[in-house]
Amino acid sequence: MTAIGFEQHDHNRCIATALSEAETRCAEQKLHLTPVRRRVLEILLQRHRAMGAYEILDLLAADGLGSQPPVAYRALDFLVQHGFAHRIERINAYTACAHPEQDHVPAFLICRGCKAVAEAETELEQGRLGAAALATGFSIERIVVEAEGLCPACQEEPA
Repeated sequence: MTAIGFEQHDHNRCIATALSEAETRCAEQKLHLTPVRRRVLEILLQRHRAMGAYEILDLLAADGLGSQPPVAYRALDFLVQHGFAHRIERINAYTACAHPEQDHVPAFLICRGCKAVAEAETELEQGRLGAAALATGFSIERIVVEAEGLCPACQEEPA
């Protein structure tokens, strides 16, 4: 299992590729990637960390795209529903999906220092939880895996 999020990479290319893929997928599936939805996705991709809805709303307002909470929440709901973003329960925040092109069960590694988020893939059937579900006849529909700690950059900072 590899995590995507803490390693060095061409961030501008990462953003451009993700936005292009989102636009293509929305066109193919006849989804409406409105300017606000696109901007929220772009914000999440640019920041590369977990962000709260009100933090996103402040940036939308600065762009002249709305200042009322429903504006941000509707865009975030759309992005989460269609797999372009994830809601991180533990910190009530959102992050762009690292694997929007495939169905997957994400596991999040959340830096408590800088709020960077790395996304790793898991599977519903893996591990002890999957085995317990199988043994009891339970059908898992949703799993949320979130781990909090320090990313490599925050570990290197002096205390």
